[in-house]
Amino acid sequence: MKKQRLFTGLQPSGNLHIGNYFGVLQPFLNLYPKYDSFLMVADYHSLTSSHDSQSLRENTLNIVRDYLAVGVDPEEVTIFRQSDNPDHTELAWILNCMVTVPFLQQGHAYKDKVAKGMEPNAGLFTYPMLQAADIALYDTDVVPVGEDQRQHLEYTREAVSKFNRTYGEIIKKPETIIMGAVGVVPGTDGQKMSKSYKNTVPLFGSKEEIEESVMRIITDSEGDIPETVLALHKLFKPEGELTDLYESNKGRYGDLKKALAHDINSFIEPMREKKKSITDADIVDVLEKGAQKAKEVSSQTMSQVRSAIGLNLI
Repeated sequence: MKKQRLFTGLQPSGNLHIGNYFGVLQPFLNLYPKYDSFLMVADYHSLTSSHDSQSLRENTLNIVRDYLAVGVDPEEVTIFRQSDNPDHTELAWILNCMVTVPFLQQGHAYKDKVAKGMEPNAGLFTYPMLQAADIALYDTDVVPVGEDQRQHLEYTREAVSKFNRTYGEIIKKPETIIMGAVGVVPGTDGQKMSKSYKNTVPLFGSKEEIEESVMRIITDSEGDIPETVLALHKLFKPEGELTDLYESNKGRYGDLKKALAHDINSFIEPMREKKKSITDADIVDVLEKGAQKAKEVSSQTMSQVRSAIGLNLI
């Protein structure tokens, strides 16, 4: 039986932390083999918030290297850059011409980011239509998202529906896969782990960097068992295996943190070694092959779209 097609994208936004691994990477690793999966590096999307060209180059190489290091197989997943396929911006323009300004003004993500001080540039405002184009180009069946991202897919479905009502049933309307909640991965200060809070444990940090981050975890001096340390430890070992350790080390926060750092390093070490072996040339090769396959699929969609709207003269 032919597999359904899955599409997801990721922004090249710097170094990953263990919250990213358990919240995004691990769920993708469990999901992608069940589908004909497309994984896009959303480098055009990143321009809405960053104009540092050197960082974009480095982050693009790093995010692909990270996904390969954790176990994504480029023979099984089509990995490509958004900017390597001009069909994305062409279809985005067409979809922009299908929706209204009031429709785009309803976007939660746009309003939230502007409220937090991000420049309200036009790219940020029309971001949902570039995202809709990303998905629509690949005859996508399913898109995995978190519950908080449901509106993103509703925007895509609305734009596709309006196009199809106007020009005929040309573009497939994707379905949403809501990713199961993994719970909040706590940072070193007890809040949700986030680069913006500067409370992360680096996914591919050195042994020393990981131990340093873990030793910074804020603990309650009145409690026998540090809750944040235990919550993180459960991600790396079954709770049953931790019971004796935490019982025998009540109040000895330093020893428990060292045990956590050791188990994080043991978990990460194979991925860290694999990452070291992946060269920039390897990544470029993966992206070039992925772009070729992506264009083969998207060109079929765009041929139908261009014909439907009257751009193909013959």
